[in-house]
Formats: sequence, structure tokens, C-alpha cells
Amino acid sequence: MSHFSRQEQQVEWKPRTTLGQMVLAGKINSMDQIYENGLRIQESEIVKHLLPDIKSQVVHVGIVQKQTDAGEMTRFNALVAVGNEAGWFGIGKGKAAQMRMAIDKATNAAYLNVIPVKLGCGSWECRCNQLHSVPFKVRGKGGSVTIDIVPGPRGLGLVAGENIRNLLKLAGLKDAWTKSFGSTNTMSSTTKAIFNALRSTYSVG
Repeated sequence: MSHFSRQEQQVEWKPRTTLGQMVLAGKINSMDQIYENGLRIQESEIVKHLLPDIKSQVVHVGIVQKQTDAGEMTRFNALVAVGNEAGWFGIGKGKAAQMRMAIDKATNAAYLNVIPVKLGCGSWECRCNQLHSVPFKVRGKGGSVTIDIVPGPRGLGLVAGENIRNLLKLAGLKDAWTKSFGSTNTMSSTTKAIFNALRSTYSVG
């Protein structure tokens, strides 16, 4: 039996960075500590370890045809969002010859890109002090897309198109109004705009 458990342990995460070692040793036990100290995450396992309930969602997969000397080459580019539905959110992109690889690369990049999202109750109609919306109106830009996220009262839900709604839910928002300007069917720009809007929940105020 011990032979098997040793083999299983070999599959376990072996941190390659000092930060990873500190997380595994329990010296750092929250994502907040990492951000408060301005530490850089270089291993996706750190995020998975500290946010065990984090989920990933494939936002978009595109095919890129590239002409080479050997003929046409197909590559996939993927866009993935991750979040724990409670104040942590990230996006990442990946390119590869296989779709699965592109998604894996993008997921890994999203984990390394995770940001804290300040949740709050900023709606004048609602003073419940629960963390269900954004604390104040935020705006984010990505390419030609601009998105406003406006605090909404409890029970409102997320007033947004399905793609935007899914991303906000991943970050932990339950109630908000959104206004978007520009071509929101361009998912890479839309996702970036949302990421930048959510990031500004901390940089403003």
C-alpha cells in the first residue's frame, strides 16, 4: 500500500518558486496576503491551493489559419476566465495547435492573472451591507468596448447579456446594472473591459 501512496505523492504539486513553497508549508494561507505584499504568482497551483473552489470557464475559442511554406497551418486561440464567485477573478489567453492545449494554456494564464474584486453594496436603493454588488460604479475598457458596472439593489440580478453575466457571476457579483458601448460580440475586448472594470473596484477610492 505504501508503494501506491508514495507514487500518488509524486503526482502532488511540487512548488518551483519560493512563494509556492511558502504556500504549501502554510506560511502564506490566503490570497490577500499575497496581494497585500505585492508578491507575484508564477504557479497556477498557488491559486488552486488557496482558492480551492475556483472555477474556470472557456469564454471563446477561435481558429487562426496561418499560411506557411509547408501549406496552411491551423492554430487555436482560447480565452478563459476563472473566478471563485466570491471576489477573485482572472482572464487568460492561450494559443496552440490543439484546441485542448490552447484552453489549458489560457486557463493557466488566467490563474496567474487573478485579481481581487472588491464587492459591496453601493446602491442607494439598498443598504444591506452585504457583498452582493460593486461598492460604486466602475468602468473598464478593452479594445473598442467600454463597460460600466453600476451597483444594483439586492434581488435585481445581473442586468447584462449572457456572456457578461457569466463573467460577473464568476467574480462574485449577484446584482448589478451594466451598460456597454462598442462591439460586445468581440469577446476578447468585452472580457478585457470587464476585467479592467472589476480591477478598478480596488484602485478607485
